[in-house]
Amino acid sequence: MKRYLTLEDVDVAGKRVLVRSDLNVPLEEDGSISDDFRIRAAIPTLERLVSSGARVTVCSHLGRPKGPNHHYSMRAVADRLMQLMGRDVTMGKHADGEIRVMENTRFEEGETTNDPVFAARLADGQDLFVQDAFGSVHRAHASTVGVAGLVKSVAGPLLDGELTAFTKFTDEPEHPYTVVLGGAKISDKLGVIENLLPRVDQMLIGGGMCFTFLKARGEQVGASMVQDDMIESASALLEGEHGTKIVLPIDVVASTSFTPAGSNRIVSVHSMTEHEMGLDIGPQTSNLFADTIRRSQTIFWNGPMGVFEWASYRKGTDRVASAMAATEGFTGVGGGDSAAAIRALGYDDAIDHLSTGGGAGLELLEGRVLPGVEALERWAEDQGGQ
Repeated sequence: MKRYLTLEDVDVAGKRVLVRSDLNVPLEEDGSISDDFRIRAAIPTLERLVSSGARVTVCSHLGRPKGPNHHYSMRAVADRLMQLMGRDVTMGKHADGEIRVMENTRFEEGETTNDPVFAARLADGQDLFVQDAFGSVHRAHASTVGVAGLVKSVAGPLLDGELTAFTKFTDEPEHPYTVVLGGAKISDKLGVIENLLPRVDQMLIGGGMCFTFLKARGEQVGASMVQDDMIESASALLEGEHGTKIVLPIDVVASTSFTPAGSNRIVSVHSMTEHEMGLDIGPQTSNLFADTIRRSQTIFWNGPMGVFEWASYRKGTDRVASAMAATEGFTGVGGGDSAAAIRALGYDDAIDHLSTGGGAGLELLEGRVLPGVEALERWAEDQGGQ
């Protein structure tokens, strides 16, 4: 049972509605938007509100500016929203379009400190706050937590959908349950591993983080990326009660140079030379991971299997992505790189849940409480939905 209100619980006709969306999109050096996935994901909620007669104001952060910075202005985002929605989208305090976009919340010093004065400015004149920024609800900021204590607050459809989907990975998932983890560092995902390992049937580990595990197991990993300060933690996981569930690569694509066009070879993890570094999982590992994924009923994936930005080291990530798309089980993908890979390969329609949030999703999988969601639950409890 949900402990927060949603748009189903309120009438928005004629109401002034502040929406916290996650419009934190990647930008090119010239300030243009390189990937509008999050903007497109935010549109259904905005369209629903406008179509229902609400007067909509949208707020979001963009990048990590240290105060006002033209490069991180929301102007490009507002223009893209207008282009995609075909509606009158404006900016500025006194703008009068169908949708008004506020300037970057991180231009305000009080945003990241959850300053009550800035939160009050956000809430001023609003009848309803719709929290729809899954990618930001793990941060206790003024636009995610502070404003939710000042005006009636509900979860938007995107946020509600994300939270509902993630329960399939944390609360009684259908088995066999497989989690695939990649990326560079164990330290970024240690909490996820510790919390999910007792729940899963298999945990497939690739990417740069696999080499810390391999070194902890006694393998010679050459010049591969290793977090030496995490070897003890990796050893404890491998030797622990659920250590046999961890599946590590049996072969890798290795090179003596960290360049996109350098020579490389496929090598067993037992046979790397001291000058070689692993930059992708090898074909035997890719087949093993793909077969495991296809036999699973629940699969969650976060993190690429190699340096997938370079064509020479993309095959492992491609193989995992295609297996995710082919399985009949419930599939979820979280994290910017993994989601980008799925979309680039054209598999996004074949994935059951393509998450808009990286950090928030990982914190849910760690079993942590998300401050922005907790604020919605607190409002529903304290106000009784009134």
